[in-house]
Amino acid sequence: MKCKAYAKINLCLDVVGKREDGYHELDMIMMPLELHDEITIELAKEDVYSCNIEGLVMDETNTVVKSVELMRKTFGLKEHFHVHIEKHIPAEAGLAGGSADGAAVLRAIRKLCHVDITIEELAQLGKQVGADVPFCVLSQCAIVKGIGEKLEPFDFSYPLHVVLIKPNKGVSTGKAFGMLDFHKCEHPDSAKVKEVLCAHEFEKLQDVIANSLEYSAFQLVPEIKDIKKDLLDMGFMSVLMSGSGSTVFALSEDKQLAQKAVEKYKKKDGYFAVITSFR
Repeated sequence: MKCKAYAKINLCLDVVGKREDGYHELDMIMMPLELHDEITIELAKEDVYSCNIEGLVMDETNTVVKSVELMRKTFGLKEHFHVHIEKHIPAEAGLAGGSADGAAVLRAIRKLCHVDITIEELAQLGKQVGADVPFCVLSQCAIVKGIGEKLEPFDFSYPLHVVLIKPNKGVSTGKAFGMLDFHKCEHPDSAKVKEVLCAHEFEKLQDVIANSLEYSAFQLVPEIKDIKKDLLDMGFMSVLMSGSGSTVFALSEDKQLAQKAVEKYKKKDGYFAVITSFR
């Protein structure tokens, strides 16, 4: 079986506060992209994991391995699997590449082994793998709250070009949260962002989108701030860092502008630059 593991961006991300268990309470809008990894999974005599990226650790810390073990333990499965990942989503990018892979494996095993669980129940099970996994299981536009387990899906469809620019350096999610200053970072209103987005009032979008984690990421990887300013100066309607970084996304109806930005950043050593779209 072959399946796609779709990347995401955060159209806004508010870190509301820190919980007693050490996790952070979030309020954000997450949007699935057409950019994806490709997962091939088949029944095997023993578990085998492979990837086109040399050096990718495929042990019990990997979301794909965790997803296989979770499904086996939860549903008493006896089957073993060969899972191969073709990576196209960069790591430490704020695009949920690892979470998307884990979610795709959950969906694939559900189908391969005829597991009696709804997709909504599977999404909630996925929070045991990672905070972004519930969203990635559903893979549809949603307001996401809590630590990622509270999903409020909504419909959005518009042919915007999404430019993704990631510098050579990634951002550690742990460090980004660890450096957070609640008084200095921005706190966007997800309901307002959804309202503007669904009304297609894109000229207002830049005024309402924000990401609490930019405050930390700008200090950890200053290139992120430079990329954001450059893309705004080029004329994109909305520009923001996704997740904890280090990818910056830019939205435009102008395909030529999108291509110009990608061509510019592809010339820079170590940069990831691509045009994609919303799913």
